Amino acid sequence: MIATRRPLLSAAMLALGLAIAVPLPAGSALPATVDGQPLPTLAPMLERATPAVVNIGTESRAANNPLLDDPFFRRFFNIPDQPRERRSQSVGSGVVVDARRGYVITNHHVIKGADKIAVTLRDGRKLDAKVIGSDFESDVAVIQIPSGNLTALPLADSDVLRVGDFVVAIGNPFGLGQTVTSGIVSALGRTGLGIQGYEDFIQTDASINPGNSGGALVNLRGELVGINTAIIAPGGGNVGIGFAIPANMVSRLMNQIVAHGSVRRGQLGVSVQDLTPDLARAFNIPADQGAVIAQVSPRSAAARAGLREGDVVLNVNGRPVRDGGALRNAIGLLEVGEGVRLDILRDGKPQTIDAKVGEFVVAKIEGEAINPRLAGSTFEDIGPNSPLAGRVKGVVVASVESGSPAARTGLRKNDVIVGVNRQAIANTAELKQLAADGDGLLLNLVRGREELLLVLR
Repeated sequence: MIATRRPLLSAAMLALGLAIAVPLPAGSALPATVDGQPLPTLAPMLERATPAVVNIGTESRAANNPLLDDPFFRRFFNIPDQPRERRSQSVGSGVVVDARRGYVITNHHVIKGADKIAVTLRDGRKLDAKVIGSDFESDVAVIQIPSGNLTALPLADSDVLRVGDFVVAIGNPFGLGQTVTSGIVSALGRTGLGIQGYEDFIQTDASINPGNSGGALVNLRGELVGINTAIIAPGGGNVGIGFAIPANMVSRLMNQIVAHGSVRRGQLGVSVQDLTPDLARAFNIPADQGAVIAQVSPRSAAARAGLREGDVVLNVNGRPVRDGGALRNAIGLLEVGEGVRLDILRDGKPQTIDAKVGEFVVAKIEGEAINPRLAGSTFEDIGPNSPLAGRVKGVVVASVESGSPAARTGLRKNDVIVGVNRQAIANTAELKQLAADGDGLLLNLVRGREELLLVLR
């Protein structure tokens, strides 16, 4: 791993270079000024911001393996008696966003399954917290601590962030205590990473490590621009690629969680795919980004609004749509019943369609519409209320008719198709795209606790 250091400001590098050039007595501190100019520092901003970032410690109970309760098993393997339950602990971070009501934003995975949540403030106070609600699809959770002498971070408009903006990450890496790291915004709108269901990440090279999850990503004004969530760490440590959930996304999710205890995620009732150059040529579309409507569910919000298969969505409420993931995120952040304006291309001609977001309806598709070998089966997406949600990504085999072509291939009800021809899939639209009729079909399945390969010829 190669670590690099970047200046916070170009002026900082110049000033620091000047400071080093000044001969100093042994053991003396850097001067407050150089040539009459103060040395740049983030200390005043951090003094305002850091009290709003908290450390979160959780405790949870986990049952032992049943074999460990078997006296014969313990004697045979010389295993000492153990309590029936084990307690596990974990650490993370959070951000106070409402001092009056004591609301703290963190990640869902930080508090998932916790029986006890303790929040430690910057001044050393340790407070018990309760869960208001959480959303595993976006990995956002809201917890509450007793209000009184709290400091909250103001939320910035994350839509105005630009690549190259300086940012600071504040959190509790490895349980060491509050730590500050700095960097820049490396990229915006990162999707398709497979980290969580709804992705629209800010990418940063500010060092983010285990324990930073749920902490703050702030701009140089001390405003919250994102909640640090994940890193890419092939070697187990920071490599300068971290991801944060944008503040605007966090704000909308928090409002729903506070109001309902969960996110009531809306849906248009469509399956989408990215607008690729091949699709653009096939549809004679003069666009290089957007989301293609691959399927419209009957009686859905999209059907009522008049959306059709083959429509290309270019903008949602005036904001450009880069790909299918961006469209899914934009709609998924809207509440049920909320209006939405879609700018589309239909047969190469621009149109505007107004729709109202409907309740989440699990997308379904008949196997025969995908591939003749799959006739007699139906497939559906993994919805937010499915017991599989958050555990596996793929498409569920909802039904298989006895004696049908799908049955003869070996498919069973409740199988989960996670890949087609060695490409991972996450929904029925991707299944339809990759499993179109061809010389052969290789399906990656999850059946119970088994992973299987199924070849269709």
